Amino acid sequence: MAVARKIAYNVFVSSVSKVLSTALALVAIGFITRYLGKEGFGNYATVLAFLSFFAAISDLGLYHIATREISREGADEERILGNIFSIRLISSVAVFGISPLVVWFFAYPADVKAGIVIAAASFIFSSGYQILNGVFQKNLAMDKVAVGELIGKGVQVITVILVVRANLGFNWIISALLLNMVVNFSIIYFLAKKYVRIHLRFDFGYWKTFLKESAPMGIAAIIAFVYFKMDTILLSVLKSSADVGIYNAAYKVLENITFFPAMIAGLVMPIMAHSIFANRGRFVDVADKTFKVFVILVAPLVIGTLFLADDVIGLIGGAGFAEAGVVLRILVFALAFIFFGQFFNTILIVGNLQKRLMWTLGLAAVVNVGLNLVFIPQFSYMAAACISVITEFTVVVLTATLVARKLKYIPRMEKLSGVVLAGGLMAACLFLLAGLNFFISAVVSSGVYFTALWVFKTIKMAEIMSLVSKKGIQEI
Repeated sequence: MAVARKIAYNVFVSSVSKVLSTALALVAIGFITRYLGKEGFGNYATVLAFLSFFAAISDLGLYHIATREISREGADEERILGNIFSIRLISSVAVFGISPLVVWFFAYPADVKAGIVIAAASFIFSSGYQILNGVFQKNLAMDKVAVGELIGKGVQVITVILVVRANLGFNWIISALLLNMVVNFSIIYFLAKKYVRIHLRFDFGYWKTFLKESAPMGIAAIIAFVYFKMDTILLSVLKSSADVGIYNAAYKVLENITFFPAMIAGLVMPIMAHSIFANRGRFVDVADKTFKVFVILVAPLVIGTLFLADDVIGLIGGAGFAEAGVVLRILVFALAFIFFGQFFNTILIVGNLQKRLMWTLGLAAVVNVGLNLVFIPQFSYMAAACISVITEFTVVVLTATLVARKLKYIPRMEKLSGVVLAGGLMAACLFLLAGLNFFISAVVSSGVYFTALWVFKTIKMAEIMSLVSKKGIQEI
């Protein structure tokens, strides 16, 4: 397959699979919210928050540093992945072993505690396939990962529907997540064998060297959990499960969109890692175009959510979660900042500035926890939503400053006015279509936005394709 066609196929399949996975995830949330209600869904969100906690404490910075290292010229992929896979397996099994002790300290109902232990078991599999994703990133084959995740998500949704219809209860809903992770891991492990042989390795000298390098990113992952998920745990402790449910009905919508920045950053990270010191011009070109793509994606997400938030919540949670509409309108600004936080975080990682990133995220975590402790008792989920926006904005400002000062890079974007005009037309369209069917409003306004971008010549397909051009692939 010609390089250009291979790239186009990879991007197309990844995008379609991710969109379908997101749609399936939202379908699952719709069934779960209606089945469990506010309090039950709050308990479900609490379990997932602990899953994020387990992921953070056993992360050890392995994924990002492993991806960076196997992308270096002359890298011994089998040695790197064999050792990293062994480290991750041991850390995830250890987390599963201590999970019952962790939940013992919380005054949660018995089914919530059992659900947290099931979530810890699912992490053993999710952590394994996350490490293997680096193989596909290097080979620009993330389409295979996306398809694997789509299949796993489909299995989860089918399981959730069967559980709801058979009225099997809360922990069977959690078990659907475990089944999803088992399927994902099995598919990704099998496909990864095409690119590299995977064997457990116990080169303890290498472990010590690698962990020393990855430790700052591991600490950063814990800190990121604090400002990304601690609000849910604090809500579960300081307020009712219903409050947790309302907040997470909105949060889950945005959480299922954050794959966009992660997917794009994953595609360009190997090229950035190779070129940031070896070919400055190539790095700047890729970074600027990635920044432009993020701006173009963020604008319609924010505008569309401001107009259609109530309809989105109605589809996802039903009438019982109506209060989540205003929460979603606030959180969409946090989503916007997450895009650009991902952009600058990726640059800091490929620029070997993960230690600086750790301190930056640490400051953001302190701001987040401090404000949540002060304001959640009085303002509940409204405070949590506003503080999420403040936190993500803080991350963007601090990481952008670090990139500018240490790596001498400031993103530049041509034709920003085209995005502004297209966004204005989209907003006007949504205003005029107010009261019409949600899907009609969403499709028509999105069509207006992207048509306007084309008319104003704001972006060309050639720009997107050049992010992973033939030259860039050969350099890797």
